[in-house]
Amino acid sequence: MQNYARLIGIDVGKKRCGLAQTDLLQTIASPVGTFSPDEIIDKITHIVEESQVEGFVIGWPLMPNGEEGEATRMVQEFINRLKNLYPEIPVFKIDERYTSNQALDVMIEIGVPQKKRRKKERVDRIAAALILQAYLESKH
Repeated sequence: MQNYARLIGIDVGKKRCGLAQTDLLQTIASPVGTFSPDEIIDKITHIVEESQVEGFVIGWPLMPNGEEGEATRMVQEFINRLKNLYPEIPVFKIDERYTSNQALDVMIEIGVPQKKRRKKERVDRIAAALILQAYLESKH
């Protein structure tokens, strides 16, 4: 029997967090939006209340040399907050190095004008979808 549940992808940042979600069949990741670190918890709560959520996929910001740093500590604090709110929903970390560059490449490919590509909010939500899509592809 098919289990219909979403995965939620999150690109955590100090000022903004990108949010993405899968469809119920977990075939494709779609950007939801960009939110402040406080707003994103409310948005996640709304998604969890509206539909079954199977897991949170969080971008794990390793440094180029593969080591953890200040950014990973900040993301771990966010993960701890999520686990306190939703202890029954697992959290999966995905290496997010270079997702911002990939997001810019995607915007260029689909013809987003240069002025709009400069908006960090767009990059963050596309990066969240790329993190989530990478997780989906690693499952198959």
